[in-house]
Amino acid sequence: MHTPKKPGLIRARTRDAFTTFDARTVDSTGSFLIGELERLDQKLHEPLVSVTWSRDIDLRSDVSMADEYSSFTNSSFAAAGGMAPGGKSWIGKDSNAITSMALDIGKTTNPLYLWGQEISFTVPELASAQKLGRPIDVQKYNALKLKHNMDVDEQVYIGDSTLSAYGLLNSPLVTASNVVANGSGHTTWAQKIADDTSGGSTAADEILNDVNTLVNAAWAASGWAIIPEKLLLPPTQFSLLVSKKVSTAGNISIMQFLKENNLLKTGQGRDLDIQPCKWLVGRGASGADRMIAYTQEEDRVRFPLVPLQRTPVEYRSIYQLTTYFGRLGCVEFVYPETVQYADGI
Repeated sequence: MHTPKKPGLIRARTRDAFTTFDARTVDSTGSFLIGELERLDQKLHEPLVSVTWSRDIDLRSDVSMADEYSSFTNSSFAAAGGMAPGGKSWIGKDSNAITSMALDIGKTTNPLYLWGQEISFTVPELASAQKLGRPIDVQKYNALKLKHNMDVDEQVYIGDSTLSAYGLLNSPLVTASNVVANGSGHTTWAQKIADDTSGGSTAADEILNDVNTLVNAAWAASGWAIIPEKLLLPPTQFSLLVSKKVSTAGNISIMQFLKENNLLKTGQGRDLDIQPCKWLVGRGASGADRMIAYTQEEDRVRFPLVPLQRTPVEYRSIYQLTTYFGRLGCVEFVYPETVQYADGI
């Protein structure tokens, strides 16, 4: 006589998009949706973005929304000598032909580009977001501020290729030189450190020489008037300087060695501000990494920026919308000779 088998465990299935556990789990917990046992973190996690433009450049403070261009002038003076045209302005008691000063003023003009973004949402969207505790209006405003900061960051450092505008790190007005290989035969700092058999001192000396050569070039180009006070490096090279020691004794890092022995510190007793900048990666000739030495002052190099403004909230059907707008200029190199690039580090 045939005895029928007892039915085994039947797994529950659904015909909708929900996910379920098997029947035993459902029976034991009394929960039909996974979301009922889920702990949601209510904190809003925004994208990981870093902007550093406000750290590395001063803003021009006199531009406004009404301006469509920003400009500045550079004056050149000339004076002939007295007895010798290239000498001092000597005159005699009975001189009746005295040379006078000559003056030339040149103007540099750059456009101020209009920047704008709109924020809009419907009344039902706003009500739903409020119920969930994740306000859509605040999120969109934060996204707009982030977009604005990212655009300013790019405009400051590398300009905009579509507008044929240049930034702090790629201006044709600035002299760019290649790092010269010293005793190690290498130009890149990573290779200098890797091949250093002295425990770090040789690489530290060569890196210091690269930095001082760059600073000295800017100092010389300014007629020995201004020593650069700031140095920007690609993040990888910055990390190398912080992590590697000058010697096997492990007393100080190469970064500290640079800060204590650079031309600005030893010559004028002031600290050289060394900072990392992601935009320097591959920015040099043939895709090489670049470093820049300059003086961060509004009278040397600056960026015209008109802060964001907004229109009144407009109600259109079930939509609420407002427009934020401002102006972004181009980096102004008032004295481009005070800025220098070095490629190949």
